[in-house]
Amino acid sequence: MNPSVTHSDPLSPGTHTYELAGLVQRYHVHGSGPVCVVHSGGPGIFYEYMRMPVLEGHLTMVYLEPIGIAQDSRLPSHPHGYTRERYSSFLEALVNRLGVPKVHLLGHSHGAFVAAYHALNRSEQLAGVVLYEGAPVTGPEHGAEAGRMVEAFAMKHSDHPGLAGVLAAFGAMSDITSDEQTEAVAKGVLPSYFADFWGNEERYAPLRDGIRAVYISGLDEDLTPDVVDDRAALKNLAVPALVIVGRHDVICGPRWGLELDDLIPDSRLLILENSGHLGHVEEPDLFADSVRRFVLETAVGRDGAA
Repeated sequence: MNPSVTHSDPLSPGTHTYELAGLVQRYHVHGSGPVCVVHSGGPGIFYEYMRMPVLEGHLTMVYLEPIGIAQDSRLPSHPHGYTRERYSSFLEALVNRLGVPKVHLLGHSHGAFVAAYHALNRSEQLAGVVLYEGAPVTGPEHGAEAGRMVEAFAMKHSDHPGLAGVLAAFGAMSDITSDEQTEAVAKGVLPSYFADFWGNEERYAPLRDGIRAVYISGLDEDLTPDVVDDRAALKNLAVPALVIVGRHDVICGPRWGLELDDLIPDSRLLILENSGHLGHVEEPDLFADSVRRFVLETAVGRDGAA
């Protein structure tokens, strides 16, 4: 797979596009310093919510737009076929295009599952990986834990008038079949993704209102689920890893951050005590300082030497 280059400097600030396997791949470059590629979550959530201005003062942040989001980046099988292997193959081409020996990869939520897969299968491209609000498994076990955390959130906020809307959005998740439903559900559940959304609504509401999302099924082209169980593989992960989790995250909470840290050899763990699923927004300075230190301490020079 050889992308068609449309920019002479692949790390110049701004938006870049190139064609790969008949699809248009976009990414956005901000900042300067060691290169950190960011894979957003969902799947199907637009990248903008992951902008991290504090980190952009220290690192070259490369925000990938995962395929499937824009009309010209969709597979013929859309909304199906967006497996971790496919996302990782497009990451591979992007990293090769950037022209640095190794990069750091930061994946958030579903992006953390992709980042773990990439670190396990294409480790030669990475100086380090940041697994931000991820987990070693999906499926019933992960769903049951999320259900328990949502129940705890509901009990904590039982008297709040906004709770009914959040629970209704969670209830609608299993019936999503369109971009419009996906975006409505993403905005609807978002208050539960913060440690204290309603206590800081003026600060967080713009992020909620700005969320854009498209429907991606999570199924392969043959309609089989892309189920994750990385427990055995992560025990042999050779890439330096930083695990970040918010204490109040209802989707990929502390249980999973602690398990990732336990599974991965010599990993680092940051628990953000005052954050939910969006610690880069809730505790941006602490989040950024941890990522910055991790990247600088594990960076690889242009000659390939650590």
